[in-house]
Amino acid sequence: MARFVLVHGGFSGAWIWLPLMDRLKAAGHSVEAFDLPGMGDDHTSASEVSLDSYAGRVCEVLAANSEPAIVVGHSMGGIVATQGAARCPERVAALVYVAAFLPKDGQSLVDLTKLPEGDGEQVLANVVVEGEPPVAVMPAAASRHALYGSCAEDVAAWAIARQCPQPVSPLPIAVSIPPGALNGIDRYYVLCTRDRAIPPPLQRRMVAENMCADVIELDTDHTPQLSMTNELAKALDRFATHSSAGAERLGDRKDSAHFRRRQL
Repeated sequence: MARFVLVHGGFSGAWIWLPLMDRLKAAGHSVEAFDLPGMGDDHTSASEVSLDSYAGRVCEVLAANSEPAIVVGHSMGGIVATQGAARCPERVAALVYVAAFLPKDGQSLVDLTKLPEGDGEQVLANVVVEGEPPVAVMPAAASRHALYGSCAEDVAAWAIARQCPQPVSPLPIAVSIPPGALNGIDRYYVLCTRDRAIPPPLQRRMVAENMCADVIELDTDHTPQLSMTNELAKALDRFATHSSAGAERLGDRKDSAHFRRRQL
């Protein structure tokens, strides 16, 4: 069984993963979710929030357990998971992107939304930016349409009631991936075909431009952990099995190479 560390997206917190965590734990996996700085129940000031502080929090969580984890990023969490993995790759067994931004070195979340395939996205198009330092607020009606379109009414209401303002400062910051940092870390993608936050054409472009070991499509909205919880749990279980098999094959090759060197 695998260790999963779940990274939430914008306007959100660890709470977004609760139904999925139950499913993964029932399947025998170890599962951890946490709040990014200034999000959920974390009260870090928006003035102290940055992509660097987000990545640092990911590595702190990963370091709390010696077992490398499959890091799962949702939405903005794909940017955060990538930057975190680039900072502490030895603690990452695999990366999974769930309706998430999948950046290359030098790309930011804002850069990706500006690609032609991002046309029509309904998050940046509807947020209200206010305050200093600025935070983005997602109106309830826009959230229902953009984020939770396939969710049951009670589930969507539960999620919208828990949304929080999103500090703007991390969004235009480019991901920095040192050469070779993510080599050997398999990446997987869950593509959501009814997503209005990250349009499917943009998801497909990111997958095409970044080598993914496996891609699963779900016919649902931007938040499959709430709208298709069982199906997402099955996808993550499949990725964990594939990742584990790959790690075993790599270990076997290393053992064989070591044996051959000893023979020589």
